[in-house]
Amino acid sequence: MVDITDDERKIVDAMKSLGTFEEAKAKDAEQICAASPLPKGKVSSLLINLANKKVVKRVARHKSAGYYLMMKDV
Repeated sequence: MVDITDDERKIVDAMKSLGTFEEAKAKDAEQICAASPLPKGKVSSLLINLANKKVVKRVARHKSAGYYLMMKDV
């Protein structure tokens, strides 16, 4: 299991509530921000941290990157 901070936990919980468990259901930072109590700049930064920890996967899309959870048991 990966160690994550309290703020990263808020992002993971928001993503779980959005059902982002596969690439087809990936959400962008703005959608994740709307589901979390954190500001967009912080959400974007935390998403990069979570991607580096292999908790979320970033996928390139037309206008904005999408993110989905790679680990369901975080």
